[in-house]
Amino acid sequence: MLLQCLTQYDIEDVQEHCNNLFTQQEIVSLYERFCQLDRNSEGFIYADEFLSVPEFAMNPLSQRLLKMVDGLNFKDLVAFLSTFSANASMQQKIELIFKVYDSDCNGKVRFNDIIEMLRDLTGSFISDKQRVEVLNQVLHEAGYTKDSLLLLDDFI
Repeated sequence: MLLQCLTQYDIEDVQEHCNNLFTQQEIVSLYERFCQLDRNSEGFIYADEFLSVPEFAMNPLSQRLLKMVDGLNFKDLVAFLSTFSANASMQQKIELIFKVYDSDCNGKVRFNDIIEMLRDLTGSFISDKQRVEVLNQVLHEAGYTKDSLLLLDDFI
């Protein structure tokens, strides 16, 4: 796909790739923003370019999300963003949440993965001891233990 010109075919292709969760006008708007962020006009957006967006840089999960979006082309970026659409399925949203927790991309979420996520979200507002206590309680109530490995199906 050329960076200068987005054809009707390109728009429809991207729309199909993201399960029609964005309108054609939204895709054009996203493309314009993509081109602004793609400073080298290479057709890909990298971590430093994402971090130039203040809202992204301020997000406590930005480092985790960067692992998922670093080096995406426009089509794949739109597919990634489609998960945040109000029309995205619950399955899509759960799969994204699971990937955010699964920081080492091994298909399993461990106790420490969740603790790291809680640390990212809460910063210094909660002590490590409090995080461990809360997580142990939540896991216990859900029928899991500190040693449980959670799979995608466990999130569903």
